[in-house]
Amino acid sequence: MEDLFLYNTLGRKVEKFIPVDKDEVKMYSCGPTVYSYAHIGNFRAYIFSDTLRRVLKYNGYKVNSVMNLTDVGHLTSDADTGEDKMEKAARKEGKDPYEIAKFYTDAFLVDYDRLNLQRPTTITKATDNIPQMIEMVKEIIDNGYAYETSKGIYFDVSKLKQYPVLSNNVIEGQEAGARIEVDPEKRNPQDFAIWIKAPENHIMKWDSPWGVSYPGWHLECSVMGRRFLGEKFDIHTGGVDHIPIHHENEIAQDIGSFGHNPANFWMHVEFLLVDGGKMSKSLGNIYTISELAEKGYEPLAFKLFNYTSSYRIQLNFTFDGLQAAKTALNRLRRGYLAHRDANELIDEDTIKDYELRFNKAINDDLNMPAAMSVVWEIIKNEKKSKQLADLILKFDQVLGLDLENSENYLNEKLEVPQEILDLVEERKNAKANKDYAKADELRDLINSKGYSIKDSAGGEVQIEKI
Repeated sequence: MEDLFLYNTLGRKVEKFIPVDKDEVKMYSCGPTVYSYAHIGNFRAYIFSDTLRRVLKYNGYKVNSVMNLTDVGHLTSDADTGEDKMEKAARKEGKDPYEIAKFYTDAFLVDYDRLNLQRPTTITKATDNIPQMIEMVKEIIDNGYAYETSKGIYFDVSKLKQYPVLSNNVIEGQEAGARIEVDPEKRNPQDFAIWIKAPENHIMKWDSPWGVSYPGWHLECSVMGRRFLGEKFDIHTGGVDHIPIHHENEIAQDIGSFGHNPANFWMHVEFLLVDGGKMSKSLGNIYTISELAEKGYEPLAFKLFNYTSSYRIQLNFTFDGLQAAKTALNRLRRGYLAHRDANELIDEDTIKDYELRFNKAINDDLNMPAAMSVVWEIIKNEKKSKQLADLILKFDQVLGLDLENSENYLNEKLEVPQEILDLVEERKNAKANKDYAKADELRDLINSKGYSIKDSAGGEVQIEKI
């Protein structure tokens, strides 16, 4: 097996990966704030962390991985301003914040599974770690790294030998911390809240030595990483937007609590753009995995689309690109089956060459475009052989495209319940009568029952299971 090389934001270079413990790799990944549906930009990060886990396992490592679910403390600004996203969503939907958290956690995990992402060893909610958070705040105060104000407990960055350490003091032309609102009680403008005193009307709050309060978002990840992986682990992942504030502050807290940076490698995935620009609600270009399915694009096609670029390069999402990935995925499935059902013999040198080049690609900082080029070479090999089919399945341990079940995807005959067929017919009549509002209402009802419909040019309606 080739040596594994990964880009480390901490040193801003590709480095050879050497685990802390040769028998087990420990990895922490920032998970979602469960106040709304996770969109495809969010899922680029989870596809990346899943691919990294799979590559580590492919290299023979046992992987102990943790992902958090933020269900309290993430303010509408990533810094110390705004209101808690959970409470804002709860007020908007007229529900309890815990109901909101459960609903969107369940929705997130459904989409996570539909992408065939392997679940981390531990998935933990912030609210299940409150006692440990209080203990860490005590440690940080006792070690002289934090102080109390009327608003909460602030981390004193002036006590650090270096701050920031990941962003090299310049992010998008600003000093780290410049986005943080200046509170007159702060000792330094970059100081950040690790524990926040709750207003009377705040719903999610806990008793603490500093009054009724709730945790800061940065504190949560420091605590959960330490609790489940220890004070030193191998890899911490997240999006590039986490670098200048969230991850800088995690490192600061850990130094203030137990004296050092917790992770040897900090790895960050770049943004997913949509039609060349950022996703925005105002532009109407934020899509979820379920919405793609409603448009006729299965989740695994979106996963394959992500393999067209390095995780460290911004990826531009278009529906033309997704359609190409959908077509390619079915070609991949048919190519695998053609090899599976054949019996020509392939010489061992050819097999070893394919394997060597695939291993080299994935171990070169997860170079998935290069890895996929090897897979396509195998698919196109004029000799059809079960040996090559077996090799494709071995590579699919990394790709996670469920190629073993290719036949099921290609030949699946959908049995549509009569209720759905009746709704489709009713919608057809509504469109014929030019009652488009009724037609849209029926489409939404059909979607809510787990089916999507797509109108064809000839007036036929394609029905798919979401």
